[in-house]
Amino acid sequence: MDARISIVPVSWQDGANIIVGQSHFIKTAEDIAEIMASTVPGAKYGLAFCEASGPCLVRTEGNDPALIADAVRAAQAVAAGHTFFLVLSNAFPINVLTQIKACPEVCRIFCATGNPLQVLVAGTDQGRGIVGVIDGSSPRGVEGDADKADRRAMLRKFGYKF
Repeated sequence: MDARISIVPVSWQDGANIIVGQSHFIKTAEDIAEIMASTVPGAKYGLAFCEASGPCLVRTEGNDPALIADAVRAAQAVAAGHTFFLVLSNAFPINVLTQIKACPEVCRIFCATGNPLQVLVAGTDQGRGIVGVIDGSSPRGVEGDADKADRRAMLRKFGYKF
């Protein structure tokens, strides 16, 4: 059986972030929706979960039609079973990542990012799976004092540090 590796670019609306993960059960869609509703009530999100058996549908949840459409577009482009794509705005992945990782169905998180994203997908006669991701760009150097000050100021602006 031959495997093919492809690079799948994934995009979503500006200002939003995406969490890409692997799960093992159709219950994932509703459980992640409940996590979103109970963890960050003001967050807007769209979720697409790729079913890997039965009808093999892309299952959706969310409270924002445009973000749901972004998540579905990502799920259809990657087309890997038991993967999910959560696109969120008015919140950052850090606000929900611990709860999503604790969800019993979630097996792994590939990334949580607002950066340009490419998904490395392996395909066989059986189906497709995510091998890994390219999240953003490669480092261009080491931060200096001004860069440290900028990083620390940004974290305080976002309210993550006092």
